Amino acid sequence: MYVPPAFREDDPVELRHIMRAARLSTLVTATAEGLMATPLPLFLDESEGEHGVLHGHLARANPQWALPVHGEALVVFSGPDAYVTPSWYPAKREHGKVVPTWNYVAVHAYGQPEFFDDATRLLEVVTRLTNLHEQPRAEPWSVTDAPEAFIKAQLKGIVGLRLPITRIDGKRKMSQNRNADDRDGVAEGLLASDAASDHAVSRLIPRHR
Repeated sequence: MYVPPAFREDDPVELRHIMRAARLSTLVTATAEGLMATPLPLFLDESEGEHGVLHGHLARANPQWALPVHGEALVVFSGPDAYVTPSWYPAKREHGKVVPTWNYVAVHAYGQPEFFDDATRLLEVVTRLTNLHEQPRAEPWSVTDAPEAFIKAQLKGIVGLRLPITRIDGKRKMSQNRNADDRDGVAEGLLASDAASDHAVSRLIPRHR
């Protein structure tokens, strides 16, 4: 990922926050049959390794896990994003030398994936992933709520993924390259939008007010 210095995000705490907040990521691998990509919910275990380890699972019928990976795998996490119109820049009224752009947050995590079908490990991954997303609910559903035999049968239809992160790129493009007045104009313009995602981007723009 191309990351100009003004937009680089290196804070490990922020990188982990972006990965967790993304909820759904995309696993990309290069194979002899070309690039393959699968949208996946993953969880990050930061207690393992320098950058943490990603865990999840794919459908056994998905050919991506069975094809040898050429080089590293890439996992893409996307955060809030929004279109930025030049009309929000005070500079447009001053000299007109402005163009549209897009503000966004992204993290690219790289590593060598391990695919596995051990039932015990799979059950642990499925349980941890389920608990993570059920936890906010008033009455969380648990894997143990389903019959044990049924769960065992379901596990046969998936393959586990373990990906130790060896390197990571973070990017937070939030109009940092514009002057303070232009940043304020973008933040206010996004805040006036009806889209909740635009409001999320507005809150991330550095303000001087």
